[in-house]
Amino acid sequence: MHIPFYFVDVFAERPLTGNPLAVVPHAEILDDVMMQRIAGELNQAETTFIVTPRDKAAHWRLRSFTAPGHEIFGAGHNSLGAWWWMAESQQLTLTDGANFFTQEIGDSLLPVEVRCEGQQLASVVLTQSPPQFRNVCEDVPGLADALGLEIDDLSSSLPAQVVSTGAGHLLVPVRNRAAVARAHPDARRLAKILNAVNGEGCYLYCLDTVSPASSAHARFFNPTRGIVEDSATGLLPAHWLAS
Repeated sequence: MHIPFYFVDVFAERPLTGNPLAVVPHAEILDDVMMQRIAGELNQAETTFIVTPRDKAAHWRLRSFTAPGHEIFGAGHNSLGAWWWMAESQQLTLTDGANFFTQEIGDSLLPVEVRCEGQQLASVVLTQSPPQFRNVCEDVPGLADALGLEIDDLSSSLPAQVVSTGAGHLLVPVRNRAAVARAHPDARRLAKILNAVNGEGCYLYCLDTVSPASSAHARFFNPTRGIVEDSATGLLPAHWLAS
């Protein structure tokens, strides 16, 4: 059995930069166990398998696994990289301007826009599921300690709360970029806190940004899925940041 795979550098202007993703197309012949084993062998934060959708309203179904074998959901770099690969590999019928598709991820059907200019791929735009605001972490001292920070590093203007746009992550506001940079989480203790609030990963963020064009400065830790740290490429809900 020969199965091709590809490495895609997402959010990158040149190879071997950005957030790497392994993509396995035409993966219908693989069962869950084989997908998990391949993800472990490729050893990326996430490996995305492109398969035939179950829902006829979708063009493709994407399944993403971490290296330890956990399936993850939500539209982040795991989805963006796969659609960029499909567009560049002529797996999609594209015309100049906006081209619209539907992806199936877990139980969600989500829109994708692929834009071309002058017959060249220009951008891929994802829409995540509407945000759902869930449990608040009340153990602020324990959370700060698990993140390797002081209580005063955490912002008091917003709670540390689980928010889901496809995957429920604990959003932890801190005062500034210096606090974001200082964080050095204890994976075991952070995972225990995340499990207690039914959160998958942890976004540590502040509104003190490097660029005026940015909304937030963040780092992402996901010890419950075997990811020590991943590039912060998922989206924080805009109205959460503005609240």
